[in-house]
Amino acid sequence: MPLRPLLRRLAACAGVLLLAPAVAGCGESSAPVTLTVFAPPSLTEVFTELGAVYGRSHGVKVRLVFGGSPELVERLRERQRADVLVTGDETAMQTAAKYVGARRIVARNSMTIAVAPGNPREIHGVTDLIRPGLRVVLGSSTTPVGRYARQITAKEGLTVRASSEEISARAVLTRVRTGEADAGIVYITDMRSAGAAASSVPIPADQNVTVAYPAAPVLNSDHPEAARTLFTWLTSAQARPVLHRHGFVPP
Repeated sequence: MPLRPLLRRLAACAGVLLLAPAVAGCGESSAPVTLTVFAPPSLTEVFTELGAVYGRSHGVKVRLVFGGSPELVERLRERQRADVLVTGDETAMQTAAKYVGARRIVARNSMTIAVAPGNPREIHGVTDLIRPGLRVVLGSSTTPVGRYARQITAKEGLTVRASSEEISARAVLTRVRTGEADAGIVYITDMRSAGAAASSVPIPADQNVTVAYPAAPVLNSDHPEAARTLFTWLTSAQARPVLHRHGFVPP
């Protein structure tokens, strides 16, 4: 091809690239980057909105995979692909240490007692959870929600005999909502998802614990730079209003 037409063609191709960064080459397009975030079920609503906001502002797709923290860590052990991991507590994140980079807290929360609508069993606080005949459900001791619940009862010197132990706070709440349990300790933000199907008995601040959600970029991410950008954005000024709107406290 003569030099002048070739230069014109290259210039046209370069113009396309500048105007559309997602284009891989002249006449060749590629789909937007998809970033996969592993997160606990208690973050379902807030991370759905965060993912949508981030996707629109950064031109990427955010794929959310929700599951109990032990399950998510196991997925990383099995080499399932992810870009960012969020867990319900530091203990869970520590078990994933070999699979992730430097971590930081992206949100905080607290706990409450979920009871049947109108609180028919007249549960007024943590000490009531040891009453004979009361069906109390807790998270498993291997889960963040279970560890937080036991920290609360330990503060009061109580040993609560759970009628069942569940893999997540949402599973605990489901037991209460369906009438299979009289009470359960869950994240306070989970009560929003219960609607009229459950009521909440507050746990005073001096008996409560601070729930912290750490996040970290996954080391074997297919998109390491994009993963770190999303990870950093989760603690940005743009993310804070979304966290507040869903009842979470920004770090």
